[in-house]
Amino acid sequence: MAFSELDLALIDALQAAPRAPWTRIGRALGVNPTTAARRFERLRAEGLAWVTAYDAAKTATVAYVEVRCRPRAFDRVSAAVTALPWVFSVDETAGDFDLFLSVAAPDLPSLGRAVHTGIGGLRGVRSTRTRLGMTLYGEGRDWRMRAMNPAERAGLGEPGAVARPRTYSTHLHARPAPEDQALVTALGADGRLGYGELGALTGMSEHTARRRLQRLIRDGDITLRCDLAHPLAGLSTMVIYRTSVPYALLERTGNALARLEQVRMCASVSGPYNLLVLVWLHGLGAVDPFEAQLAERFPALEVRDRTVALHSPKRMSWLLDEHGRATGRVALGLPEL
Repeated sequence: MAFSELDLALIDALQAAPRAPWTRIGRALGVNPTTAARRFERLRAEGLAWVTAYDAAKTATVAYVEVRCRPRAFDRVSAAVTALPWVFSVDETAGDFDLFLSVAAPDLPSLGRAVHTGIGGLRGVRSTRTRLGMTLYGEGRDWRMRAMNPAERAGLGEPGAVARPRTYSTHLHARPAPEDQALVTALGADGRLGYGELGALTGMSEHTARRRLQRLIRDGDITLRCDLAHPLAGLSTMVIYRTSVPYALLERTGNALARLEQVRMCASVSGPYNLLVLVWLHGLGAVDPFEAQLAERFPALEVRDRTVALHSPKRMSWLLDEHGRATGRVALGLPEL
């Protein structure tokens, strides 16, 4: 274990309130604010936990791409797609495809060009299959470590995790203002930057940075979340499920699935299997009990395919080592093809 119980509670608190002052975080956990700040700085320096930011789901066209590689080309293709700024997450898998990519684009035509040319045109790619993201029922910002006790959570003064459906865009209605995009970019590297630091990095006054960021948060145009090296926290197994559910039950099932503690991401997608579910589990031995839970709670849900992730070299633009620790970052950007 790379994390102490206090570390995990600290991460849980930052998942609930990524930019909360250290005084509030420390008070909730019963520690000195300086201790809380120092502990998180150690976690961040070691790549064990980090707070990041990115544009909200409603602002982008998102798709999930399954890539099959030619023999002996896997490492080259994985490295190439990981370096692309608009491929925001990369998972190397054991299944009927080799790579599972999460990609973003400003609209459907540019998404098609990016996938077919930017990915399909890479040397060593055998084939691609694209599932367009439609409704996001839950994502990494909604997932919780669940390490705080009820009293600590109440002391934080933040509501519990409630995943709300968000519809992906099929086109970018309007380019974000340069000042807003500069804030998102700066917070992508460090989501806890102070307003003075944000102002200095973006060329704004502290007051302007505060006002603009608070508006972005209020309007739901920015997503903030705290991530961690999940394999070192005991969550060693990630499984990607492609499932089907009758349309009449789709929204209800998606919302309920997003509230399960094992579910990291749940989205409706195009194609014959209309619900995509990603879970983090405590080892392969937890797969059967989880699927038994699915069968009991969601009798209409049919699991069509399960794919185990072998390694995730990139998650939401952050580069990860074999233990899930952050080692660097490729700033998120939309394709220009």
